[in-house]
Amino acid sequence: MSGRERLLLLFAILIHGAALHSALFPGNEMRFGFGVALSLMVWLAICFYWVETLYTRLDGLHAAVLPAGVVASLLPIVFPGEHVLTNATSPAFRAHFIIAMLAYSLFTLAALHAMLMAIAERQLHNARFSRLLSGLPPLLTMEALLFRLIGIAFVLLTLTLVTGVVFSESLFGKAFRLDHKTVFAFVSWLLFGTLLFGRHAWGWRGKLALRWTLAGFVALMLAYVGSRFVVEVLLQRVG
Repeated sequence: MSGRERLLLLFAILIHGAALHSALFPGNEMRFGFGVALSLMVWLAICFYWVETLYTRLDGLHAAVLPAGVVASLLPIVFPGEHVLTNATSPAFRAHFIIAMLAYSLFTLAALHAMLMAIAERQLHNARFSRLLSGLPPLLTMEALLFRLIGIAFVLLTLTLVTGVVFSESLFGKAFRLDHKTVFAFVSWLLFGTLLFGRHAWGWRGKLALRWTLAGFVALMLAYVGSRFVVEVLLQRVG
C-alpha cells in the first residue's frame, strides 16, 4: 500500500468513525442495534488492518477488507436500531463493552482473512491465480498473521467473558446471566481455544484451521449480532 493509499484509507476510517459516533450517541443515550454493532466491529477490524499495513505488505487483502468497510458503513442507515443500552454510564459496563468490541473486531478481521486464504489456496491448487489476489503475501505469512490475530482476539474474548461474569451483578443485578448470548460466546471461546491448542500441540493449519476459525466466528456472531438481527429485523422489535 502506497503512502497516498494509506492516507485515503485513514480518511475513510475517520469519516466512518464519525458516522458511527453519531449513530451510537444520538443524544444523551447510547443506542446499539444490529446495524451499528456490525458496522462498529468491521470499522475496528479495518483500523487494525490499517495499523498492520505499516509493518506488513497486505495489498491483496484489500479485496476483502475494503468492500466490507463500504457495506458496513451503510448498515446503520439501513438498520438504525432503537435498542438503548441502560448501563452505558457504568465504568464496569464500558470496560466490558470496549474489550468485547475489540475482540469481535479482531475475530471479524480473522474471518475475512481466513476466507481470503481459502480462495487463494483453492486458486493456487487449480493453477489459476487472479490478478486481484496476486498482491497477497505468501500463504505461510498469511497463516502466521491469522494465528496472531486469533491469539490476541482470544485473550480479549477471555477478558470479555471474565468481566461479564465479574461485573454481572453490577451490570444486570444478577450474579450470572446464562442466556443465549453467554452460551454462544462460551461456545466460540471453546472453538478458538481448541484451535489454538491444536495449532500448538499438533500443528493444525490449512483447511482444518480455516474451518475452525469460521466456525468460531459464526458462533460469536450468533452471540450478539445474530440475536439483534432476529429481534430488530425479523421480529421488528426494539427491546
